[in-house]
Order: sequence, then structure tokens, then C-alpha cells
Amino acid sequence: MPLSASPVVRRVRLGAELRRLRHRESLTLEQVCTRLGWASTSKLSRIELGQSRPDLADVLDLLDVYEVPPDRRTELIVIARDAATGRGWSKTLGEMGERQRAYAELEAGAARIVEYQPAVVPGLLQTPAYARLRLTAGALFSDGVDVEGDLRGRALRQEVLRRPDPPDYTVLLDERVCDAAGVPADVWREQLRQLTVLAEQPHVTVRLLARDAAPRGGVHPLTAFSYYAFPDPADPRTVLVETLTTDLRLVTDADIARYERLIDWLLAAARPAEQTREMLAGRLGAGPGLPLRAVGTAGPVPRPRAPDGAEVLDRPRAPHEA
Repeated sequence: MPLSASPVVRRVRLGAELRRLRHRESLTLEQVCTRLGWASTSKLSRIELGQSRPDLADVLDLLDVYEVPPDRRTELIVIARDAATGRGWSKTLGEMGERQRAYAELEAGAARIVEYQPAVVPGLLQTPAYARLRLTAGALFSDGVDVEGDLRGRALRQEVLRRPDPPDYTVLLDERVCDAAGVPADVWREQLRQLTVLAEQPHVTVRLLARDAAPRGGVHPLTAFSYYAFPDPADPRTVLVETLTTDLRLVTDADIARYERLIDWLLAAARPAEQTREMLAGRLGAGPGLPLRAVGTAGPVPRPRAPDGAEVLDRPRAPHEA
């Protein structure tokens, strides 16, 4: 079942609203904290930046200081409750690790998701066997990773695509994702079959970026990223940028505008969804050893070879944590 608005998103929105109210009253952090008897400004700063779960009593005190009128006050109290309690999110999201939980909270509350992946199949589309490979690889870079717990968490995340009101999910994949290097043939074939089936769903769009695709100005994303928009247009659109050790959460208007332009350029350069589905289906029938080919080409594209005739191997892939 759909959950309430993501507490992560609500914290960011609440913080921005409280910051605007403070500026409207021409108050500094120090002045507000002095009025409330708070020991330092760090508490208020973290609330305004959306970095901590707010205490509802503290929010009520802030609304008193800012003399917020009743209607506006009621609206902000609803947002504060979402940000503070999560309305069952912890129980629903289960035992998944911290990084995966950040994705789960955004996915479950989103109306639209756009994901770019240059190296691996995204978590929402992974089979259990493929996910286990990815999570096991990721555990090499982190201590104390619970692969089994994260595997169950990944399956729970995927329920978002099967709920009655799923988000509009668009996936942009570099064609290298569909190379089976390092993945056992049976695992890859099962994964490719699932990718092909999910690409047929009305709310899921999968589009491949050809190896020689040239987005506008030759701009290519250097890392995987995910973009989220929410049913309430006042909730901040969010981008998570994936790195080896952590994920960067971006919410400023300037950052989001840049990624929205990038998404438009990638969509303009990607193969159409119908052609992508035909290529995936054709690849599934061709067997695990052959690369994808575009519809209408004479045959599979050969792997590049070194002067001595040996195949040039793909570069090692970074593990996919999310």
C-alpha cells in the first residue's frame, strides 16, 4: 500500500519553511534560540537544513515565535508530524541498511522516478540472484554489511512497482549494463528476462543509451543518479547521486534544474522505448555471449580486439549499492 510522504522529504520541506518564516521576521539563529532558551544554534540549524528528525514540541515553539496564523500553522504541523514520526515507515521498510533505506523512502513516496545507470541493472529491476551478486560486491567496500538483510530489503523496495498507484518509473541504461561480463550465464539470463518483462509494464519505461550516443554537448553523467518528484508539488524534488562510499542528496533548485536538463538531454539521445524492448527481447533469444544490436542491423557488434587479436576486456565495474 502507498505510504505517507517520505519523512526525509518532509524534513527538508519543513526546514525550508521554518527558515523562510525566520527570515520574514528578520531574526537570526541566535535571537530565536535565545528566546526559546536553547543552548546553541546547532539544533535550529539542523532542523532548518532537514538534517535531524524534529521534535513536534520544538516546532510548535518555533511557530509561536514566528506568530504563524492558524491555517498556516495547521499545514506546518501536518508536515512536522510526517517529518517526526514517519507514520510507520521504520516498520514498513524493515531491516535494510542505511543507504538502501534512503532510496526506499524516496521511492515509496514518489510520483515520478528517473534513474540513470552506467554499469548495472537498477535495484528496483534486479532479480534476487543478480541482487545478491551486487550486494556481495558492495560488501567488499563496507564493514558490517548484512547482505541477507539488504537482499530482503531490496525485494521490499520493489513492491513500489506493484502497488495500485505506482510511480512513473523511467530507467536510462548505458548499453554496457547489458553486457554479461562477470555474471554467471543463468543469473544473467534470468535478469534479462525480468528486465524484458518489466519494460512492458505501462508505468515502467526502459531506454538504452548506445555506446556511441552523444547527449547534447557531449555531456555524459560520470556516476549513477536517481531523480524523484512527489505528488505534493511543494515537496522538494530530490536527486541522489551514487558514489562508492556514500550517496549525495541534492535538493537545491539550482542542482535540481541542472539534473532535469541532463535528463532531457539523455532522453533525447536514448533509443526509443519500443526499440529498447525489441533489443532486449532479441538479446534474450540470442544467448548470453552476444552483445545487443540495434533493430535493423546486419548482426551482432563484435567486441573490440587488440592488435594481437585478443579481445579487449571491459573495464572493472564499480559495485552498485542502491
